[in-house]
Amino acid sequence: MEKSDQTFELVSKYQPEGDQPEAIKELVQGIKNGEKMQTLLGATGTGKTFTVSNVIQQVNKPTLVIAHNKTLAGQLYSEFKEFFPNNAVEYFVSYYDYYQPEAYIAHSDTFIEKDASINDEIDKLRHSATSSLFERRDVIIVASVSCIYGLGSPTEYRDLVLSLRTEMEKERNELLRELVDIQYERNDINFTRGTFRVRGDVVEIFPASRDEHCVRVEFFGDEIDRITEVDALTGEILGERNHVAIFPASHFVTREEKLKKAIVNIEKELEERLKELNDKGKLLEAQRLEQRTRYDIEMMQEMGYCSGIENYSRHLTFREPGATPYTLLDFFPDDFMIVVDESHVTLPQIRGMYNGDQARKGVLVDHGFRLPSAKDNRPLRFEEFEKHVNQAIFVSATPGPYELEHCPTMTEQIIRPTGLLDPTVDVRPIKGQIDDLIEEIHLRKERNERVLVTTLTKKMSEDLTDYFKEIGIRVKYLHSDIKTLERIQIIRELRMGTFDVLVGINLLREGLDIPEVSLVAILDADKEGFLRSERSLIQTMGRAARNSNGHVIMYADRITNSMEIAIEETKRRRETQKEFNDKHGITPQTIQKAVPELIQATYAAEDEETYEVKKAIEAPGQKLSKKERQKVIERMETEMKEAAKNLDFERAAELRDIIIELKGEG
Repeated sequence: MEKSDQTFELVSKYQPEGDQPEAIKELVQGIKNGEKMQTLLGATGTGKTFTVSNVIQQVNKPTLVIAHNKTLAGQLYSEFKEFFPNNAVEYFVSYYDYYQPEAYIAHSDTFIEKDASINDEIDKLRHSATSSLFERRDVIIVASVSCIYGLGSPTEYRDLVLSLRTEMEKERNELLRELVDIQYERNDINFTRGTFRVRGDVVEIFPASRDEHCVRVEFFGDEIDRITEVDALTGEILGERNHVAIFPASHFVTREEKLKKAIVNIEKELEERLKELNDKGKLLEAQRLEQRTRYDIEMMQEMGYCSGIENYSRHLTFREPGATPYTLLDFFPDDFMIVVDESHVTLPQIRGMYNGDQARKGVLVDHGFRLPSAKDNRPLRFEEFEKHVNQAIFVSATPGPYELEHCPTMTEQIIRPTGLLDPTVDVRPIKGQIDDLIEEIHLRKERNERVLVTTLTKKMSEDLTDYFKEIGIRVKYLHSDIKTLERIQIIRELRMGTFDVLVGINLLREGLDIPEVSLVAILDADKEGFLRSERSLIQTMGRAARNSNGHVIMYADRITNSMEIAIEETKRRRETQKEFNDKHGITPQTIQKAVPELIQATYAAEDEETYEVKKAIEAPGQKLSKKERQKVIERMETEMKEAAKNLDFERAAELRDIIIELKGEG
């Protein structure tokens, strides 16, 4: 298939500033010199996405950007789409709004069926991503870690593309058969993605990768007379086409003759496994496995598909046992580039996916719910992921051990366009720490600023909160037991000044970038461990970097290795930033960020219903009647789906958690 020779065109009103030009130059040079791995050590708020966009534009290679969750991926997708409006910026995340994988709990003999709610919008975007890679080179795909999960064979996917041209000789019925072969369904009434409809000599196809536009193919005898792009809703003709490529409606798609061979191999494996189970006296497991597998085979023979077909992917792609599965990475050309965002979190996540998946599948195989080959429908092992890496850039404010090992010299970007400096840091003795902290809180209160206090244990957080309340300090405590709704409410109230101090154990959660916070107090800073490691300390200290008066106090009786590294690194960054500001006459300004409204279910309804939703949101814990609760859940589910459709996953996740809580109260 012809690929466009388009180059990346970066559209932005900004120019690289501070140490961005040097970072861009270094990274581009590294790519051109063939360096396999590089790290961009970028402090929070230094415009790392803009730097990466400039690198992509200059090296001009198809790029995969991996983020560690859907929310971050959605945010990056929006930013790259803004920077590259004339190129193919695609989005590839798990297409489930809700996903419960099948599992078996042996000690209680409980089998949990696979339960999933597929988001049609994301499925469309996934197809759009894979088809773009076969059509052009100016492609950026922003993906979550789901990009290392098994996908169908890219060769099959590409070979089964239907290429239609005007004046091509093809019977209408032949086209219909080919569409059915690549998983399209005929539906003359409900015309949606992945379907086609027929009206005499006119066939209309709604491609799986499209949202509103369908393709109309008009025949004259056994020849394609005309191809037009049409608005699926209004029927308006949007343009004439000489050529159109229709990609398969499923990534797990196989030719009929190959499917027949695959079924023979599945039956062969089934016989071997049944013999093995019977020999061990596992008669229940053998009977269960035979019943489930025969049903799936029957479905594949009749429909070409079955629920959970991905569990047979090894047979469908004719791979050897234990062979590396096909993933999104196989759809890219060999010279592509990978950008790993927040690599200190994302890389360990990629490393951990395989073991978790195998543990669950192992139980299913042992108890006769799946054939052993189901274990080969899996995410990549970390070493397999490494083999796919052609050239990679890791992006993080606190690079992890892997990045440090593979990129001893790092590209630094620590100057913020806002001129804000990293906070100043003090280490004070533990003796008298609470009295000292109270004094600091009063100083911040006078300046209308907020304070974050991080402790090591839940007990200490609770005791400290109670003590502060007794002496008249307005304080709240944030911990894992607090429900989503209350958590959102607490952060909002802190920003608005309803209270002055927030106490917690791990205050690194998303959504805790609060510009009003000018002091971060770290109690027991010298107790080495996960919450007091150099990375955690640097990230926690960064919470004060959005305020021009940002300051950090560590209460400790000794300076640990982690503390020393974190303090020195923050001091070094601050000096570099200050030097730059002095040289260019920049005055740091606290970030101005509007306080968001509380999450609300749709309010464009009658007063009574509005009241019910408000009551559920604004007064958590207040009892709703069963009928009221059901109404609220229904409205919130509608809003959750709408938010997910608009790729606002942060809002969708918050609404999902609220719905779970409301259902739990029932």
